[in-house]
Amino acid sequence: MNWFQKSINITSSKRGFEIITDQILRQVPEIKKIKIGTLHLFIKHTSASISINENCDPTVRKDLENYFNRIVPENMDDYEHIYEGLDDMPAHIKSTIIGNDVTIPITDGKLNLGTWQGIYLCEHRNIPNNRKIIVTVNGIKF
Repeated sequence: MNWFQKSINITSSKRGFEIITDQILRQVPEIKKIKIGTLHLFIKHTSASISINENCDPTVRKDLENYFNRIVPENMDDYEHIYEGLDDMPAHIKSTIIGNDVTIPITDGKLNLGTWQGIYLCEHRNIPNNRKIIVTVNGIKF
């Protein structure tokens, strides 16, 4: 069993849900060398999250953003943590709900995702950010 780990950076384009599958594959070419294994992604932030969801229809990403903005609104009077802006505490809540890691099977040098699945960077702050993701690959090489 082989293990590999590195840190990669992904810059969010704006607040919302962005498919980053291709960026992951470009920055982690080691996946191609794995016959069978797993890819683990851990985002090192408390105001962004990572998830797997629909990779085809962009309205899914828009609907997710709209939904999370409704259930976790900004400008609530009872937020105490507002030092970094009105979007900061809602970002922490959204990150807690969605989560900070995903694990994906690797089969024959490719991510074994479903036909309509993609990896999402869920940016919960209003401005673009440079997000650090720890990538861990383990598996049997070809």
